[in-house]
Amino acid sequence: MKAFAFSLLCAAGLALAVTTRAAEPELKPGDRAPDFTLQASDGKTYKLSDFKGKQAVVLAWFPKAFTQGCTIECKSLAANGERIRKFNVSYFMISVDPIEENTKFAASEKADFPMLADPTKATANSYGVLSERGLANRWTFYIDKEGKITSIDKAVKPATSAEDMVAKLGELKVEPRR
Repeated sequence: MKAFAFSLLCAAGLALAVTTRAAEPELKPGDRAPDFTLQASDGKTYKLSDFKGKQAVVLAWFPKAFTQGCTIECKSLAANGERIRKFNVSYFMISVDPIEENTKFAASEKADFPMLADPTKATANSYGVLSERGLANRWTFYIDKEGKITSIDKAVKPATSAEDMVAKLGELKVEPRR
């Protein structure tokens, strides 16, 4: 009888845990991009809502500063910044690393774009990018001037991330910078 009662109690606890866990719905193109306010490697604080009506935004989530794939991706974006900036877009690499780590990483790789820091993981949670290890997945979100997600790349290739970003911005018909 005790074993049955224990099993019943465990099952009820599991059911309660499952029903009270509020899973964020997976974002998809057409959804409104979650707003954020985050510090950046350039010493500024950025809010997604500040870009509304002005320009598109690209958020290139990366797992961890100073790791091989992330360094390759950063070098790709830094080497091709002039091609990306032909579009009316602000673009950022973003991770859950502390701002100090991203600032050092940006400086070491001569990044000519800001890197955003989300150490609380609140923004990562709202975008659904957190992996089981607590790091961001390498996903890129394309957001239009009105704050809607137009595309999500979940198969980012670090070595060609800039070229792929330029191609996607063209495909999405993001207007040229004036």
